[in-house]
Amino acid sequence: MKILIIRHGEPDYKHDSLTKKGCKEAKLLAQKMDNYNVKAFYLSPLGRAQKTAAYTLKRQKRTGETLDWLQEFRGAVPRADGSMTCCWDRLPSTFCEDDIYYTNRWHAGDLFRGTNVKAEYDKVCSGLDDLLKKHGYVHEGRHFRVVQGNHDTIALFCHFGVESVILSHLFGISPMVLWHNTVALTSSVTTLITEERQKGIAIFRMCGFSDIGHLYARGEPASFQARFCECFEDDTRHD
Repeated sequence: MKILIIRHGEPDYKHDSLTKKGCKEAKLLAQKMDNYNVKAFYLSPLGRAQKTAAYTLKRQKRTGETLDWLQEFRGAVPRADGSMTCCWDRLPSTFCEDDIYYTNRWHAGDLFRGTNVKAEYDKVCSGLDDLLKKHGYVHEGRHFRVVQGNHDTIALFCHFGVESVILSHLFGISPMVLWHNTVALTSSVTTLITEERQKGIAIFRMCGFSDIGHLYARGEPASFQARFCECFEDDTRHD
């Protein structure tokens, strides 16, 4: 089985849609998707993911199923001023010195105390497990029980934050590592495949992360969305 996790094109967050560049990215992505024989498409309900998927679905004359848990991760943490923000919008000084955030007890750290983060994390994990069960793989501990092994490909059009939760659940690692040490660029494709070296047992292996080859092939530069300043002195995003 193969899972394609696709981040939406460059977003217009104000209107929950895509920028002009984001639309171009989505069109190039749709051409790339011709290379895959996708059995089922699953979509976030948010506009920027829906619009990204629309280019592929129209091109292939297909439809997709919208799943609420695929929307951008709704867990939030407090800033110093008391306002709430997403889990991946934190400065290193708030988590790097505490080992708990790098273990399977990451959610017990002070940053998450009194928040909805663990509950929202569990909702995504439950939704993912139900979906994979539908496609023949039942989550049991750190692996999956193979009910019906297959070579099907499914595509998930979603967002960086929830993609990190999906990978965290499949790999059994803290989402903090993924939220803060990886970046899934806009319109990128992350590819996972099952490995069934033992009868009835499968794990998911990632053979590609944040692939934007479809942009480079057409001379389209990567978007800076989801990134922050490369050097502190740079005149780019710091907060």
